[in-house]
Amino acid sequence: MDFRQLKTFSCVAELGSLSKASDTLRIAQPALSRQIKLLEHELRAELFTRNGRGMVLTEAGRLLLARTSGIVRQIDQIRDDIQSHAGAPSGRVVLGLVPTVSCVLSARLARRTVESYPGISLCIVESYSGHLIEWLHRGEMDLAVIYGPSADLHLSVQNLGRDAVVAVGRRGSGLSRKKRVEMDWLLRQKLVLPSHSHGLRTLIEHAAAQKKVKLDIQVEADSFRVLTSLVEEGLGFALLPPSSVRDEVQAGKLEIASIAKDGPMRELIIASPIDHPGSAAIAAVTALLRNETAACRNEGTWDIKLA
Repeated sequence: MDFRQLKTFSCVAELGSLSKASDTLRIAQPALSRQIKLLEHELRAELFTRNGRGMVLTEAGRLLLARTSGIVRQIDQIRDDIQSHAGAPSGRVVLGLVPTVSCVLSARLARRTVESYPGISLCIVESYSGHLIEWLHRGEMDLAVIYGPSADLHLSVQNLGRDAVVAVGRRGSGLSRKKRVEMDWLLRQKLVLPSHSHGLRTLIEHAAAQKKVKLDIQVEADSFRVLTSLVEEGLGFALLPPSSVRDEVQAGKLEIASIAKDGPMRELIIASPIDHPGSAAIAAVTALLRNETAACRNEGTWDIKLA
C-alpha cells in the first residue's frame, strides 16, 4: 500500500463515486480505478461493491477506512503545516458542531474563516455529540464543539463555557405567559427528545431519576430541525438552549420559559483527538471559534456563560 492509493480509497469512500473523487482529486477516472484495483490486489479483498448508485464499501472496505482515515488526514496536515510555516495557515479543517451550536455559529464562523484565512478549507459537519465523538476517535474529524461532561471522553478538550437549557413549547402552550417553570412540572409533561445516544437525553433522564419521575416521551428524533417541528406540531415539550430557537420564538412559532432553581446547564467543550498534533490551520480555527462565541455573547444572540 502507498499513500496515493490510500488517499484515493479514502476520497472514493467518502464521496461514494469515482466521478466525484475524480473531480475532487483532479485525476482521471481510469487512473483512480486502477489505484483501487491495485489496492484490492495487494489486500486480496474487494473494497467496494459497484452498483448504479455508485461505490459502496464492503466489510473489508469499512475496516480499511476505519484504520487508515486518520493516517491519511495526518499526512495531509503535515504537508499543510510545512507549506504554512512561512506564511498564513492553510489546509483543510474538518469541524464538527452539535446542531444547537451550529445554528448560531456555523455561518458567521465560515464567513470569518474565509475573510481571515483564505488558504483554509473549512468543512463543517453538523451532528449530535455521540456521532462527533466517534468521528474524532476515528481521526476523520479535526475538531468538534460538543457538550460535556468531558471526563472519560479520551479526547483533548478545552472548556468553552456553559449553555443554559429552557423549556420549549408550541405557540399557545402558555410558556411565554409562565416565563418560568419548575423542572419537576416539565419532566411530567409529554416530551419530544433525542435518542439515548445523545448527551441531552442523558441529562434529562438523570434529572428525572433524581426526582423519581417516569418520562412520557411521545417521539424521539435525532435531528434538531425535526425536533423543533415536532414541538411546533404540539406533540410535546423539548428542552433546548434558547439561542437555538431564537428565530422561531421571534416569529411566534414557539414559546419558551426558563427553568426555575435547578435548571440544567450544559458544559460546552472544544474537543480534538489526543494523538492528533494540531496543525496551524486547526489552531487558527479554534481561535476564531472562541472569538465568535464571545462576540455572540456580547451581541446577546447566545446566552452562554464563557469559561
